[in-house]
Amino acid sequence: MYINATGYYIPTERVSNDHFFEINGLTSDWILQRTGINTRSKAGEGENSDTMGLEAIRVAIPHLPYDIKDVDLIVSACYSPRDTVATLAHVAQREFKIEKAKALYISSACSSFSNALEVVEGYFAMGKATKVLVVCSEHNTYYSNESDPKCGHLWGDAAVALFVSKDLQKEGEAEITSIYTRGLGHIGKGPDAVHLKPKEDGITMPEGRDVFMHACKYMVEVLEHLTSDNQMSIDDLNYIICHQANMRIVANVAHQLKLGEDRFLNNIRELGNTGSASAMLVLAQHIHEMKKGDKVAVTVFGGGYSSGGFLVKF
Repeated sequence: MYINATGYYIPTERVSNDHFFEINGLTSDWILQRTGINTRSKAGEGENSDTMGLEAIRVAIPHLPYDIKDVDLIVSACYSPRDTVATLAHVAQREFKIEKAKALYISSACSSFSNALEVVEGYFAMGKATKVLVVCSEHNTYYSNESDPKCGHLWGDAAVALFVSKDLQKEGEAEITSIYTRGLGHIGKGPDAVHLKPKEDGITMPEGRDVFMHACKYMVEVLEHLTSDNQMSIDDLNYIICHQANMRIVANVAHQLKLGEDRFLNNIRELGNTGSASAMLVLAQHIHEMKKGDKVAVTVFGGGYSSGGFLVKF
């Protein structure tokens, strides 16, 4: 599976930690020390998960080595959609006149993007697709409750688009060599740990400690699977990108692996937790800095629970 083009969209508005003191009494230092977040991105007036996703696609199109109308599968992946019926995949199909494509939506909390790639891998294996658009857009602030002292201060908004093909389209394209996902609803607090129930209370995280503990464990497990599948060790990786949920989780993963934190690429300090878009967003932000021969592993953990990731070779 080859990466043909990437694009992303990040709203310009930033919400500082000081914003939350008047709302829930949390100080800027308290938030920064416990999460690593200093500001978070927020969709502006008239923006939503669809508009952000379309902008991410538009950024990618100029770098695409084929006509976007050649895409034969569109997958939207997220947990905070604008509409669960007319999904972002269908909106993109209409906007860019991709008439011959299948369109579908997939959600597995913050591992949604990894699961979407695995679905694409299956379509490629079955011979039912050759060129695919995966688009992920999270409008967390639409659903979040800022007064919630447990997680109201975590969330940011962003979108990322990835075009991938079964076969190489142009010289020098990075290759996704392994994808690994796992459902973990049976462990810990599982489905009770994180909720998004729009008619009730928005995004809540009643079991944050349980999420933290299992995220630290299973993001390492993902890295072990990805590297062993490629006859590598984790130390062979040039960079690691974790789901941008909490910098203490990243630090814990680095400590377990005995790796310097300089090997980990992050954007959480500025953007907050941008959900299932977060890890792929980091990759898209840095992809043009990668050198031939670099190996980057993405590892994520999502509520529900679920885990996943993928390995990219440049």
